[in-house]
Amino acid sequence: MIVLVSWFLEIKRVFKAVGFIVFMTEEFRFWAFKLSGIIIIVFILQLLISGFTDFFVLNSSALQGEIWRFLSAVFLHGSVAHIVYNLFALLLFGSILEKLIGYKKFLLVFFVTGILANLISVNFYLSSLGASGAIFGIIGALIIVRPGVPVWAFGVPMPIFIAGIIWAGGDILGAIGFFTGNPINNTGNIAHLSGMFFGFIFGALYRRRIKREKKDKLSIKFNEDTMRSWESTYMK
Repeated sequence: MIVLVSWFLEIKRVFKAVGFIVFMTEEFRFWAFKLSGIIIIVFILQLLISGFTDFFVLNSSALQGEIWRFLSAVFLHGSVAHIVYNLFALLLFGSILEKLIGYKKFLLVFFVTGILANLISVNFYLSSLGASGAIFGIIGALIIVRPGVPVWAFGVPMPIFIAGIIWAGGDILGAIGFFTGNPINNTGNIAHLSGMFFGFIFGALYRRRIKREKKDKLSIKFNEDTMRSWESTYMK
């Protein structure tokens, strides 16, 4: 409970810093929280049901017809620490991105980048699980859409694009260690980098749309017939 309260306060602080007021609208429906709830339920099932993780984890069986693993593995986690870190990132960055681009686009980023990251990582790891690929997809999209959003990373506040550079740098070093036979740990660095790359693509697409929508809202168009009618009525 204390952890959940601290998450809420941190998310509220960031929203306040960037000038967001989060409310239930057609574009914001708290899907980062809903996805987090699903992930928690799945983790409980992992602990209670023998063989549950093995049936849904991403491994070579996904390439042999068990394609549900590309999606199901996104909701699995290997430990309490694993799920805590991922949920914090999902709640924080996911809520900000959903507010910026709307819940439909946010869900598209989450699922598509998560699945694509798994499609790539399955070729390198014997097995993998976790929402990290999807979360890095969210981070990648957010870096492009709103690079100056302040986040608390590594004990100091910084723009998200700076934090993204540091995170990507760590994953690049981890990937180099993996390919050279000297892995730093069992982190899925390739999945992280893949998710972030696809997130960049989504971010570029949505950034253009956001700019275009802002221009449309700012532009003022007059109907010529309406103006002539107004002139004939009031300018006599």
